[in-house]
Amino acid sequence: MVGITHETHSTYKLGYYISLFGAALILLWIGIFKFTPTEAAAIKPLVENHFLTFFAYKVMSVQAVSNLIGTIEIIIALLLIFSAKFAVLKRYAGIGMIITFLITLSYIFTTPGMWKIVDGVPVTDFFIVKDLMLLGFGLMIFQSNK
Repeated sequence: MVGITHETHSTYKLGYYISLFGAALILLWIGIFKFTPTEAAAIKPLVENHFLTFFAYKVMSVQAVSNLIGTIEIIIALLLIFSAKFAVLKRYAGIGMIITFLITLSYIFTTPGMWKIVDGVPVTDFFIVKDLMLLGFGLMIFQSNK
């Protein structure tokens, strides 16, 4: 592997594009789901108990807040998809992912009842833990030069 950087190695590229389109799919799917009343109600306890987002329901309805979050997620997904062709978009997608997933991961600590003890093991609602990997990928593409 002399002279081959990790960015030119075919396995790296395959992994990168699987991660890129996988993250885009997750964001797109979850973003679309935010437009449903079920998801709007489900995220309400997260949003209303957070020090950065608690005010949202004072200025918008439950569905409008969810729609706004969904729109942001869809925009980030589209930035990811188009960054495969237009590298300049990577930085913006990375910034969006970093901000989004730092906030969503912090919900683990700001939402009452998020942690439980099950058979002696502390557990949380694991749907949010996926955001740790997405945060890491956001940091990677933010730094990417190509």
